[in-house]
Amino acid sequence: MVIREINAKSILSASKIYTYVINPYVGCQFGCKYCYARYMKKFTGHFEPWGEFVDIKVNAEELLQKEIKKKKKDRVWISGVCDPYQPLEAKYKLTRKCLKILANNNWPVVIQTRSKLVLRDIDIIKEIKNCDAGMSITTADDEIRKLFEPRATPIIDRINTLKTLHDSGIRTYAMIAPILPGAEKLIEMLDGKVDYIYVDRMNYDYANMIYRKYKLENFLADGYFDAVSQDIADKAQKKGIECHIVF
Repeated sequence: MVIREINAKSILSASKIYTYVINPYVGCQFGCKYCYARYMKKFTGHFEPWGEFVDIKVNAEELLQKEIKKKKKDRVWISGVCDPYQPLEAKYKLTRKCLKILANNNWPVVIQTRSKLVLRDIDIIKEIKNCDAGMSITTADDEIRKLFEPRATPIIDRINTLKTLHDSGIRTYAMIAPILPGAEKLIEMLDGKVDYIYVDRMNYDYANMIYRKYKLENFLADGYFDAVSQDIADKAQKKGIECHIVF
């Protein structure tokens, strides 16, 4: 793993998903096989394989303190092209520092992670008046999880993290994206732990080889993602969970 400390030029960036996004890191230690953020290498000049480098924006706190005073208040996504709670966050606390600034200025926030480390910051998250905290969960089958995201937090830990956040009065969600085999069993596990879910399909070419390598080609068949997403939506409706299919 190649780890560098860098000084970024900006930290509060425009986003096509929400108004703003904060990425405290360039790269991600989790290195999930399907991650769309691999495209970042085209712009960052990294030659290392995805998942084998992380640049740490050590001046993130200083930048945000300045930029938040100049921009119109709106929702901030943490994060878009890295996991804000990847293992290095335990040491550097950049996400925590940024959250504290956002809380002090009453900015709305959406957190998206795969890591139970988010629970460390539950004190700050509860201070933010408008904050949704979510976990990316792709399957209920941890053996499938190990094929696609072997370095990420086990599924049961993500479910338990959502429960802790939800029981603390925080609005929670699950991002079932991309749909992996076993995703259809997630609703039972998520019941009572999330306020809503998003569902998205697998459409990342660099993950198809994993399907084929482990003889999962049937999950690439036409109609698979449509059928599973509708099944998830139907089960969610029965449980009274708001569900959004986004493809």
